[in-house]
Amino acid sequence: MGERSSEAQWRERLAPAWQVLRDAIAARAFPGAAAAVLHEPDTLVVHSEGNFTYERDSPRVMAETLYDLASLTKVIATTSMAMLLHDRGQLDVEAPIGDLVPEFLAGSRDDRRRRVTVRQLLEHSSGLPAYVKLYQRAHGKQEISAAACDVPLAAEPGTRAEYSDIGFIILGAALERIAGASLDAFTRSEIFDRLGMDATLFLLPAELCERIPPTQADEHYRKRVIQGEVHDENASAMGGVAPHAGLFAPAADVARFAAAMLRAQAPFRRESIARFTRRAAEPAGTSRALGWDTPSPPSQSGRHFGPRSYGHLGFTGTSLWIDPGRGLAVVLLTNRTWPDASSQLIRQVRPQFHDAVVECVR
Repeated sequence: MGERSSEAQWRERLAPAWQVLRDAIAARAFPGAAAAVLHEPDTLVVHSEGNFTYERDSPRVMAETLYDLASLTKVIATTSMAMLLHDRGQLDVEAPIGDLVPEFLAGSRDDRRRRVTVRQLLEHSSGLPAYVKLYQRAHGKQEISAAACDVPLAAEPGTRAEYSDIGFIILGAALERIAGASLDAFTRSEIFDRLGMDATLFLLPAELCERIPPTQADEHYRKRVIQGEVHDENASAMGGVAPHAGLFAPAADVARFAAAMLRAQAPFRRESIARFTRRAAEPAGTSRALGWDTPSPPSQSGRHFGPRSYGHLGFTGTSLWIDPGRGLAVVLLTNRTWPDASSQLIRQVRPQFHDAVVECVR
């Protein structure tokens, strides 16, 4: 009874944050949202607002609704896999990626590629471009990975930070070879099952698909409503399991992951969490850590997250920010890309929501 009362009090205390979400829905920043606020040691509030789409008869978003996490996959799955392999002495982040994925060097006369390291792929400073429509010329996991390895460098390795899906596709190939297991199998057995993230999935059973908010009315590539399958086209072409996108989860599962990071709960180690979430020293001006991002004004985490904070965004309108100094984690899941990704209001909503949460908590 006391726990329920405490949760009700926290839910009421966070009312200004929920109002930010309601205002955003009214402004058509997104049709609905699920959020989770974790405040150590034992407060977790999961909240939902709005609908799957803007139609009045659309299903309501519930606390347990699964969302397409988009690039949160990079940290929850791929970066976590890299961290565990590093802990086990199987992954050297300073290793040239060409030693692990030789096809990254094959067929290229660009000697700069030999200097690209695992660290640079994680920190998005490899020199690879942000995005290439690989799905237009390749299909299937092997073909997409091979096509990613053929993408020319756009800059000298280590000289600038440019967020790159291409780099993470190549990184994923290396991690799977080291582990001798696929990304989905490794993360399921080594991370999700151990943390009780039972609803976190790469590939959804058909019967669940209609219970997932749609992310796009795709008129160009797949020519159908994208619901219950990954929004990202390159990830779709890889079969739905990709190092840069593909995970689906409810807000509570993402909060369970965040709790494990805050508490250094197995399988994660405190020293490794600190190493992977520490902002890189170079290139100059970067906000990136190993896989993670850190607040850099103006930040999507808002004005209040502390200097040791870290987080990540997802294109579909998802985010996770963690502030170890406050013992705070904030999850926001939306489908702001419905129906066509034209709205950019999420950029205003995220910092407003995070500011409201912190101001309510403190």
